[in-house]
Amino acid sequence: MYEYAIAWEWLSFAVRWLHVITAIAWIGSSFYFIALDLGLTKRPGMPVGASGEEWQVHGGGFYHIQKYMVAPAAMPEHLTWFKWESYATWLSGFAMLAVVYYAGADLYLIDRNVLDVSAPVAILISLASLGLGWVLYDQLCKSPIGKHTTGLMIVLYGVLVVMAWGYTQLFTGRAAFLHLGAFTATIMSANVFLIIIPNQKIVVADLKAGRTPDSRLGLQAKQRSLHNNYLTLPVIFLMLSNHYPLAFGTAYNWVIASLVFLMGVTIRHWFNTKHARKGSPTWTWIVTLVIFIVIMWLSTVPRQTTEDGAEAAGAVAPAFAAFAEDVHFSEARDTVQGRCSMCHAADPVWEGIHRAPKGVLLETDAEIAAHAREIYLQSGRSHAMPPGNLTAMTEAERSLISAWYESAAYGADR
Repeated sequence: MYEYAIAWEWLSFAVRWLHVITAIAWIGSSFYFIALDLGLTKRPGMPVGASGEEWQVHGGGFYHIQKYMVAPAAMPEHLTWFKWESYATWLSGFAMLAVVYYAGADLYLIDRNVLDVSAPVAILISLASLGLGWVLYDQLCKSPIGKHTTGLMIVLYGVLVVMAWGYTQLFTGRAAFLHLGAFTATIMSANVFLIIIPNQKIVVADLKAGRTPDSRLGLQAKQRSLHNNYLTLPVIFLMLSNHYPLAFGTAYNWVIASLVFLMGVTIRHWFNTKHARKGSPTWTWIVTLVIFIVIMWLSTVPRQTTEDGAEAAGAVAPAFAAFAEDVHFSEARDTVQGRCSMCHAADPVWEGIHRAPKGVLLETDAEIAAHAREIYLQSGRSHAMPPGNLTAMTEAERSLISAWYESAAYGADR
């Protein structure tokens, strides 16, 4: 039975790998077409209806690309639709959310010092926030303010700031960042699934039927595509943030997340301007650097822990009680505290380590019991931790950790 933990870990890895692959495909095609569209040039002698063209060289060949705002005189039999990259990215991302954060809700999703709820309630809050986020965004775009590009983007940024703060009042810091990324990615993928592709299909059908397409469909799709353009880089940051507790595990984590969206705007503005051959606005990099320095400073502000919060943190959650009550626990705890806690501590003493890796603390009984599965996989069934075996953990100690986890989780004593 204890092989279940290993199988689940590999499932998590497989889903994460799939998500990375599909995200690369989506982001890559998105960045390519944005750069292509901005670089198109109107030249004499182009076919009727063509709004611009571009010559490119890649892989030993030359490519001649032309863009039609409506369609060429004769529609081709085959059209390549760039949509599955978006759908597969969202689906694999949601699968990862379920495997890591829903299945491990007591450890990764819920912080009982923030909001003391059961796992099912926390999962329902998560799902509701993603769905309601799209509804709110879509209605804002369709409202009168949606006709003003700059005004709409300011309002949408305000929504993202509120969500950044809100998620930190609901979940762990790590889960808050992940959910803000999922909230944004859901909007992006829904833009493709519910607006951009359906609008394009209506235009194609009208053209084939000899009808004049509604120009509003193209404008709407273009607006949503613009939003996706500026949201891509912040989503990447948020999805990678679980590796960096200095971002999610600090007092002003929601401010940091909000500032990341501004960095995404400044960086994308430089690329968009460059690809459009309108110059090289170096000021965007200066602004980005200033914002990043502010983020670095905010990450150093310590979190304040109340006495009630400290007491709650010291209590073993019911979901992990079996690990703290197991007959092997005292020996396993002594091993972890002797080999791991110099880094995995509120104030690490290992030179060069300023924050606990991934924000994982292993100082108290409650913390060690809560991370039993990770300790087992990282130090019992593998030699991943301690890194390079810097603290000289012995094989006997690794066997002890394995025996503790397998005994508590499955009643498999050795």
